[in-house]
Amino acid sequence: MLRHRYCSRLLIASVTGRLSLGMVPVALILAAKADGHSLATASLLAALYGISPAMGLPLLGRFADRRGLPLPVYLGAGLVATALGVLAVAGTANLPLTAVCVLLAGAGCPPLEGGLRSLWPTVLPDDAHVRTAYTLDSSTQEIVYVTGPALAIALAGWLSPAAALTLAAAATLAGSLAFATAHPARTWRAAPRHPDRLGALRPPAMRPLLAALVFLGATVGALDVAGIAVAEKQNAAWLAGALPAIFSAAGILGGAIFVRFQPSTAPRPRHLAMLAAAYAACWLPLLAPLPAPLLLVAAMLPGALFVPLLTVASLTLTSLAPPGTSTEAVGWLSSAMRLGLAAGTALAGPLGGHFAVPLMAAALCTLLLGTRTGPRPLPAAA
Repeated sequence: MLRHRYCSRLLIASVTGRLSLGMVPVALILAAKADGHSLATASLLAALYGISPAMGLPLLGRFADRRGLPLPVYLGAGLVATALGVLAVAGTANLPLTAVCVLLAGAGCPPLEGGLRSLWPTVLPDDAHVRTAYTLDSSTQEIVYVTGPALAIALAGWLSPAAALTLAAAATLAGSLAFATAHPARTWRAAPRHPDRLGALRPPAMRPLLAALVFLGATVGALDVAGIAVAEKQNAAWLAGALPAIFSAAGILGGAIFVRFQPSTAPRPRHLAMLAAAYAACWLPLLAPLPAPLLLVAAMLPGALFVPLLTVASLTLTSLAPPGTSTEAVGWLSSAMRLGLAAGTALAGPLGGHFAVPLMAAALCTLLLGTRTGPRPLPAAA
């Protein structure tokens, strides 16, 4: 797939431009603690950044569907770079100013993910290649959320948290510029659309799908807290980082296997519900009191199904999106996942970080996806 013209550039630019999503939360916590704030305050700032893209991505996505990709990408990247630059220079001592900058840095995230998925059908020859591209794109999200925090921690330790924020701003600008100046991005235009305030949310089946994606995101947010809780319980601090890392690594592997053995036809709605049910079942072994090595093995089970499930959900979402709303629809997908991540993290703490939390979230995800069934095959992209 990557041998096709522009594909490698678009994918690498999109990942680079989204790297700040993995870097900024960690850099914010480190910067706030360095400025004398408590861990609770630092975590609230990171949570504000995590939630704010849910407001901006659908709006910038709708803007892209109406006016093309370059302008909203440039506007978003400029807003992110300016806000992170102010944080890097001024620090986090002034909490009101910091909160405004954090909010703008999150809400301004350029619509690179939605733009990329809108462009795949224009640069690839057939639906099979598009489905492969969706899987690869879903897998690269795991890279963003593994590489981003590692880069932020390394740079903050070597230089300062401000340097990590500066690198995040530079990555957003560089990736956005490389993406928006590519010929497919400059020439792409969405299909004609009917004037509609609801836009991508108009189809009734879109709403339970997005609600299901909130619960899917909650499984990952709850896993981070569960990793910390089980690390304390087993007196093995390394588990707190190893558990989400092995989950992500298994996701990349699962995505590669899914591409290798994916069916020749587009997935049907029942495939999505079946994948979700299998994903929920894979959380059951984690309820047992397992030693650390077996716990890591058990975490690979849901991890391996996460990327295939997210891929089929993305294909389903783009098939439901009305003509001319593909970028906005992916913005809603990203918003749903990020809201779920924040909610899973927030709920798992008071509930003791038990693995029952991601299990229940996965079960609710399955229940919502089961409401959309039917024999009609789903096209690869809208």
